[in-house]
Formats: sequence, C-alpha cells, structure tokens
Amino acid sequence: QVQLVESGGGLVQAGGSLRLSCASSGPIFFSYTMGWFRQAPGKEREFVAAITWVSGTTYYADSVRGRFTISRDRAKSTVYLQMNNLKPEDTAVYYCAVRTVPAGLSQVDFRSWGQGTQVTVSS
Repeated sequence: QVQLVESGGGLVQAGGSLRLSCASSGPIFFSYTMGWFRQAPGKEREFVAAITWVSGTTYYADSVRGRFTISRDRAKSTVYLQMNNLKPEDTAVYYCAVRTVPAGLSQVDFRSWGQGTQVTVSS
C-alpha cells in the first residue's frame, strides 16, 4: 500500500520559486505514474504534472509548462515538483497521487492521495 506525504509548500512572492516533495512509504512499482494535482479555493482539483516511474516520461498542464518541472528519485521513492516564476493563480493546495495502471491524467485515474501542502503566491 502506497502512502504519500507532501512537503515544501509555503508563502512566496510572485516570480519566486518553491520545490515540493512527495515521499512514499510504500513501494512504487515500475508500472506506476506519479502525479501532482492542485486545488484552489472554490475550484475543482486539477492536473498539474505527472511522471512515469521507470522511464521518467513527463506530462504537464498547459498552465505550468515551461515553469514547473517534475522529477523523481527512485532510490528515495520521492517525486518532486520544482516551481519557478510562480504566479498568484498558482495558489492552491498541492497533492500528489499515484496511478497504478495505464490510464488518463484526470484525478479519477489516480489514488492514494497525500494530505496536501499549501502554496500561496502573493502579488
């Protein structure tokens, strides 16, 4: 059973950077894909980025492509989200989750959600 714990959120000014981490307490198998999602107040949870565990293939939402970078450390069973040039509209609770079988990139395709970490970007 995969249990995920996010960390690294905080308050940052627009244009700043943060790096989020998501550590797994259980095994992440080669077929898995790790994803980051976010949920702003009053909005639905939305896809941000994902990475396949074995090949490292990455996927990004259009709104973050070129500013965010997802990566993973297989030895540490940890996935990261480097966020640069942050904007106020990036303010949200960020969650990581795992996709265990080939599927889409919607939240319904992912499971084992972490508790989330708050990111606040001030203008």
